[in-house]
Amino acid sequence: MTIVPNQENNEKPLVSVILPAFNEEILIERNIARLYNYLNGLDTLYRWEVILINDGSTDRTGPLADAIAKDYTNLTVYHHKINRNLGTALRTGFNNSNGDFVIVMDIDLSYAPDHIEKLLLKIRQCEADMVIASPYMKGGKNTAVPRIRLLLSKTINFMMRKASRLDIYTFTGMVRAYKGDFIRSLNTKSSTFDINSEILLKAYILRATVTEIPAHLDWSEQKAMGKTRTSSLRIITGIFNGLVNSFIFRPYMFFWLIGITIFLISLYIIVWIFINTYLEYDATALLTTGFENRFSLAVSEVFRQRPYSFIVGSTTLIISLQLMGQGFISLQKKRYFDELFHLNSAILRETKKINQN
Repeated sequence: MTIVPNQENNEKPLVSVILPAFNEEILIERNIARLYNYLNGLDTLYRWEVILINDGSTDRTGPLADAIAKDYTNLTVYHHKINRNLGTALRTGFNNSNGDFVIVMDIDLSYAPDHIEKLLLKIRQCEADMVIASPYMKGGKNTAVPRIRLLLSKTINFMMRKASRLDIYTFTGMVRAYKGDFIRSLNTKSSTFDINSEILLKAYILRATVTEIPAHLDWSEQKAMGKTRTSSLRIITGIFNGLVNSFIFRPYMFFWLIGITIFLISLYIIVWIFINTYLEYDATALLTTGFENRFSLAVSEVFRQRPYSFIVGSTTLIISLQLMGQGFISLQKKRYFDELFHLNSAILRETKKINQN
């Protein structure tokens, strides 16, 4: 049966649903039908377009997607001849979307379709630029996710939260809602899974409004089907890349934290040298006169007893000052990058407006 989108009331917001897919032949037909059954229930509120990106699948995902698209007039399929990874697949979806709002979903529906309405409700209520479905915030939930993967993901997201100091619990999550104009004008570069943290970084630079909703990540069906996610290794690699990217939010903190830690070590050693020099200074009172002579003898005696303290103390002091200096330089470079990115984004927006006109 051909499903025709509701054409009445074109003032209803158009929502673009983006579905990246790689080797998903085992579930693509069932999950597309499940998704459309849900979207049809929201036809009175929204208009829909669904964009499926076949990211170089080596199974029957591509032919099946083309066959499914014949039954849904608002479903468009884009094919990558080779696997170009999640970041490129998402950019293909963003660049070809027309929606007032853009929703990214995982085609395995590990986040149930009802997250779509929740994301749209939140983004409209808060007038946010981005809303993230977060299984790690208060009220979020995880079901049947492998323990090691879940522990890894939670740890990485926790570390990214602390490193960036942003009030975000799920940096690596893909299921999100965006304002269409915002995401289409955002210049991203990553081709891997860490595009999700890159988008957050650049949204932060642009002072975009980002919020989260509690979400339920459920792998029960995948586990029951015995489906192996062939992209798991790349996803985990992307998560680690995301951790590295978190320091881009505040790169100077990386240098300052290490520099201050080393400086405290050097300070302890230097204070010890001064205290012992003071004690030896009093002990040389009967041996010589004059401040310079007594001080030199005291320092030389302390050096004779603990030469490694002078070496370690001076070395750690130099290293700590260099690291803190690098922190100031990276802070200045980050400010330059932020300004250039603001300028580039403004130029990109204006260029798109001119091309549209």
